Amino acid sequence: MKKFLVALGVSLSLLFALSSIPARADVLNEIKERGELKICLEPAYMPFEITDKRGQIVGFDPDLAALMAEALGVKLVLSSTAWDGIIPALVTSKCDIIMSGMTITKERAETIDFSEPYMVIGQTVLLRKELESKIKSYKDLNKPKYKIASKLGTTGEIAAKKYLPKATYLSFETEAEGVMEVVNGKADAFVYDSPYNAVAIGQRGEGKLVFLDQPFTNEPLGWGVRKGNPEFIKWLNGFLVKVKQDGTYDKLYQKWFKNTDWLKDVQ
Repeated sequence: MKKFLVALGVSLSLLFALSSIPARADVLNEIKERGELKICLEPAYMPFEITDKRGQIVGFDPDLAALMAEALGVKLVLSSTAWDGIIPALVTSKCDIIMSGMTITKERAETIDFSEPYMVIGQTVLLRKELESKIKSYKDLNKPKYKIASKLGTTGEIAAKKYLPKATYLSFETEAEGVMEVVNGKADAFVYDSPYNAVAIGQRGEGKLVFLDQPFTNEPLGWGVRKGNPEFIKWLNGFLVKVKQDGTYDKLYQKWFKNTDWLKDVQ
């Protein structure tokens, strides 16, 4: 009985000690107190985010991020982050949110939380010009003789391996490397997100590539947040509703996705 009472006393003391530790504040409060909104993105995914000739990160996501910071009344801090380290950067609090055209997937949702989708895209194909008469659909590429490129760790890579398992897959660190592999005739096709491919063919592949622009996947994009921040998620979803209702979202979409004037200012 004495041992039981001692153990009970220890357990109650531990429980009291744990209950006295204040719960971690939602990151929304931290952002306001800090006076900064820290955003992780990889500026290589046009037109979502890219570096201009002055070294500034520009694009659809940075423009939305600026509006987000303005609504919060804080300073915007953009952090250029390699794609393979972007979720670890968020989890270790190097930023408050990922805004980098990230597809919401079950696997990623096990580690981080997402806002409601702010855009839905799909995988498409940039095809080597010489294959135009032979390849009419992504399905026609599912043969061992074809080499398919995409970017490491992306849904483009997942889709290429899933839907074209018989083809030879080539993985690249950046989108540009994958596209140039096809332009240079070292690969037959590049599988990637429709918005990027639509811009890439005009920037790098005009006359050398064919754009099979019918998406063969359906992928919602979301803003990634550390788990345990429901107030921040609620605020982000409300912000998204507001900018869509007041026309701001449509203006930015027209600027970055329906117009290519910005291409002359990027590297």
